Amino acid sequence: MSKSQKNRGLGRGLSALMADVAVEEPTKDASSEPRRADMMVPIEKISPNPEQPRRTFTQEQLDDLAASIKEKGVIQPLIVRPKPQSDDEYEIVAGERRWRASQMAKLHQVPVVIREYNDTEALEVAIIENIQRADLNAIEEAAGYRDLMDRFGHTQEKVSEALGKSRSYIANLLRLLNLPGDVQAFVRDGKLSAGHARTLVTAENPSALAREIISKGLSVRAAEKLAKGPSLSKPRQTNPKSEKDADTKALESDLSAATGMKVQIDHKAGGEAGTVTIRYQSLDQLDDICGKLSS
Repeated sequence: MSKSQKNRGLGRGLSALMADVAVEEPTKDASSEPRRADMMVPIEKISPNPEQPRRTFTQEQLDDLAASIKEKGVIQPLIVRPKPQSDDEYEIVAGERRWRASQMAKLHQVPVVIREYNDTEALEVAIIENIQRADLNAIEEAAGYRDLMDRFGHTQEKVSEALGKSRSYIANLLRLLNLPGDVQAFVRDGKLSAGHARTLVTAENPSALAREIISKGLSVRAAEKLAKGPSLSKPRQTNPKSEKDADTKALESDLSAATGMKVQIDHKAGGEAGTVTIRYQSLDQLDDICGKLSS
């Protein structure tokens, strides 16, 4: 993607795109009435988006949705766009799970809403739909927010306003992406909750602590105490560092949320000097912070 594409955002705006994304399982609230379809399209005339960020579809969930579709039909239309160089074929922008389940339910056609999205817009809508999934884990949700910010130049404020989430909620989730890959995998696999993972963001040895939390079945409160104090996984230090004050910790959290990377501040007590350490996990993150510092 070119730099101009990444930074321009979308002409329709994030909130407008949010209104376009149909939820798969609407609530009973009257404000969540299913969107009216533009037309019915033969199911074989529709193909998935090869750039769809969601790659896994659990068989159990597909079976449940297929059973619901057999009984009630497709409640929310798929969002599609005309397929290039074809007059009567369409590419899925949002709703691939409904399309797959409709095939299992042996439907011959499905309702669609047609939008003239370009490639960048189609990807953004797909990411928005993924974020709205009820079965999303904290790491997947955080990755969706990070994609919206990094790929399309949206700020935390814009994302929070459009999605109806508080800025602190999004910032706290983004901090989970600073954790090592094995700890993130524990969250994705359901071995660690998001609450457990948050206690490890500023820990010196998050991987070892995560394994200790899992093996002992610790509560979030117990995990917080483990991350703050000596543990079986962390040797005792003969000269432990003095506890950081609340203002320094808050500043570390703010900088971590702003950069998307773990930031550590070491200020010499009674002096004016200190160090700021930014930890990156990939060359892409290094390029990103270099770009921010040089802009």
